[in-house]
Formats: sequence, structure tokens, C-alpha cells
Amino acid sequence: MAKPDLKTYRDRMDRAVTSLKEEFQGLRTGRANAGLLDPVQVQAYGSTSPLNAVAAISVPEPRMISVSVWDKSMVGPVEKAIRAAGLGLNPIVDGQTLRIPVPPLTEERRKELAKLAGKYAEQQKIAVRNVRRDANDDLKKAEKAGEISQDDQKKMETEVQKDTDAAIKRIDETLKTKEVEIMQV
Repeated sequence: MAKPDLKTYRDRMDRAVTSLKEEFQGLRTGRANAGLLDPVQVQAYGSTSPLNAVAAISVPEPRMISVSVWDKSMVGPVEKAIRAAGLGLNPIVDGQTLRIPVPPLTEERRKELAKLAGKYAEQQKIAVRNVRRDANDDLKKAEKAGEISQDDQKKMETEVQKDTDAAIKRIDETLKTKEVEIMQV
């Protein structure tokens, strides 16, 4: 076993934060966002494809998403996929373009979304703590195997804890920003 490289653990913690931001993209706020349609999968040409593989997605105004389907024969399947995605969106077909009005959220729905955002954040905090545990285990093994001194182990564990605290702080900040965005009327 080689001397543990703290950068690999830092990268894994960064990935947890990035993953949280991606999950938040799919959470609906009162505003239109092209990321809202990321989970939509379309049955196209005998296989399942993401929506952005068969159409261009844009946000022309704050409460409207526009989906321009490239192939005229795909308009029906795209409309069906958006309705079936469980996002509460009802596309309006206009030739090869689908206009999707984003309805304002009710107070109750906003609170549910804020709670869901909190759950996502907690899952990523757990992921970060698991990375910390892995790092500390690896450091202990390296010290036992004589690859690093006990002093180095303690210094590196302190470094891992600093990285953990920083990652959790970024998760909390991301959550706070998303909650403000969700609760905004």
C-alpha cells in the first residue's frame, strides 16, 4: 500500500457537492429552467434517449420552457414523455415546438420541495463523511504498515477533517441558496 494521497479524497468530496448541485437542478422552483427537463427520456428510433438528444431546449421567459423538436415525427413521443415524466408540466404543441408553461408553486408544494432539498443535502453530507472515514482508515493502515509516521498520520487526519468541514459548509450554502430560490414567490 502506497502513502495515501489526500487529493483523491478531496476530489471525492468535491464530487458529492457537484452531485448535489445536479440533483438541485431537477428540483422545480417557480421559475422555468432547462434543467427541469433533464430527467425526461423519450422513446426515439427504437431506443430511449434523453430529451436533449432529439430537441433543443430553451427558456424564452421566466415561466415558459420551449422545446424545439428536430424531427417532425418525434413531436408526439416528446410530448408524451414530458407528460409522463411526473413533473406536473403540460406541453402545448405548436408545430415542431412545444411550449411548456411552468405553473407557480403552491405554498405547500414549496415546503415539500424545501424538505426534499434538505434530504438531498443530508445524503451528500453522509457521502462526504464516508469519504472522511475511508481516508482515516487508509491513514491508519498506512501508519500501521510503516509507510507514514504517526505524526504524519495525525497531520493528514487534521487535513482530511478540514476538507470535510469545507465540503459540508459548501453543501449547507448550496442548500440555503436552493431553499431561498424555492420559497421565493
